[in-house]
Amino acid sequence: MTSIKGAILLQRGAENLVEAAGGPTGAGPGGAGPGGAGPGAECTLTTRFQIASNTKQFTAAAVLLLAERGVLAVSDPVGRWFDGCPPAWDGITLHHLLTHSAGLPHWHHFQGLDPATPLPADEKLRLFAAAPLLSPPGERFSYSSPGFVLLAHVIENAARQSYKDFLAQEIFGPLGMTGTFDGAPAGRPDLASGHENGEPVRSFDLTTLGMGTGSIWSTVVDLTRWDRALADGEILSDASRRAMFTPHVPVEDDDDVIRVEGYGYGWSVGIAAGRRVIFHSGDNAGFRSFNAWFPDDDVRLAVLSNEFTTNVRLIACDLIRKAF
Repeated sequence: MTSIKGAILLQRGAENLVEAAGGPTGAGPGGAGPGGAGPGAECTLTTRFQIASNTKQFTAAAVLLLAERGVLAVSDPVGRWFDGCPPAWDGITLHHLLTHSAGLPHWHHFQGLDPATPLPADEKLRLFAAAPLLSPPGERFSYSSPGFVLLAHVIENAARQSYKDFLAQEIFGPLGMTGTFDGAPAGRPDLASGHENGEPVRSFDLTTLGMGTGSIWSTVVDLTRWDRALADGEILSDASRRAMFTPHVPVEDDDDVIRVEGYGYGWSVGIAAGRRVIFHSGDNAGFRSFNAWFPDDDVRLAVLSNEFTTNVRLIACDLIRKAF
């Protein structure tokens, strides 16, 4: 049986093929963990972890929901939703942000930026706007979490409510994802604390810098529920789901199991074990995540860990081999 400092759920249809959970949530002897976890509490299938960049698939879904309602279009220029955009952004559309093809830089290009320190929205947007583009919009894939932070602000502007409330009301609530929420924990129960090499680490800011790109907490049960809802058409129209899972931008990434063909809207698309796979990985300070589903085989896999050194992709690849 696969072991992990975290939780694993592998499903085919209604059957759970692999269930595994273990390792401390982070609550040590003599003290409660965040949200009131008891001393020495162990991870379970319903423990909440930061899912890091797996947040992006929910941001993409929110944009597509608003597009279905005619509130926005993925072809909208970014300047429709933000005042004072730099001239270099004139060619950037929401489609470019969704596919990491806007040319915006990733976190490591911003010197002195501390991802654990909140930034006011206007200061954050000024910081993003001041950074030169890495390539012209639409030219190539260049992974950019700041691009999804911008999308979260577009969602707020278009929906006229907070990003976290929109997700709660339009996605998490309707799909019964009771263990999932966005943003700071605010005393919620059943939370894991992030670690690296067994030591607690300072969490990323999930309210401003992380919003839309790495700010969601979830469980392996809820993530596989989400995958099933997408597969069954419970959320998003057929046209929206086709747009989400089309590899719009080629991506060169390969290992012994997964061959990436491109990036859709908030998801990577590729081939694993000879089957079509839609997946994403993520890492925040102290957390690792991997979510995948095989649309032609009714197979879903979620791997979540609160130990940063955990190789969740290696675990996932091992489980994919077993599943097929």
